[in-house]
Amino acid sequence: LTGAQDGSVRMFEWGHAQQITCFRSGGNSRVTRMRFNYQGNKFGIVDADGYISLYQTNWKCCPLTGTSPKPYLTWQCHNKTANDFVFISSSSLIATAGFSSDNRNICLWDTLVSPANSLVHAFICHDSGSTVLAYAPKHQLLISGGRKGFTCIIDLRQKQQQQLLQSHDSPVKAIAVDPTEEYFVTGSAE
Repeated sequence: LTGAQDGSVRMFEWGHAQQITCFRSGGNSRVTRMRFNYQGNKFGIVDADGYISLYQTNWKCCPLTGTSPKPYLTWQCHNKTANDFVFISSSSLIATAGFSSDNRNICLWDTLVSPANSLVHAFICHDSGSTVLAYAPKHQLLISGGRKGFTCIIDLRQKQQQQLLQSHDSPVKAIAVDPTEEYFVTGSAE
């Protein structure tokens, strides 16, 4: 699966020289992150306009009609930009990281209700926006990185921020959690 600066999203398959499906054509907002759910039957994209779109992966383009797949769900999760997201547990719960004018830069969403009512909880952290997000399922923690180098740890069970750490002097660009969830590592723009 590829996402591009021109907003296009294309799927390729090993052994095929050409794309098998174009999920989104060029001329859209820049794709900032794409992720598959744990089962691999769905994926999502977030873009520079603050939108998230969710798709089924089993779509095959019809060559006769040229119909292209449509997302089964799209809504604006941040009013400035969306930078990252993670599927939580069953894939119906999603956490997004981005930049919103009201500083609700980490949001938790329920995809099983209408988009107007889907916001479960918004966390006010990273006053300049959140750049990256990781999920630690065993401990039910979200770990987010911000533009000013801070790392925020959020307890999803209690829906509250646990810690805020100054990990870097530049934007946090990557977070990895080890399989035992004993450690996490952050990487910055520098």
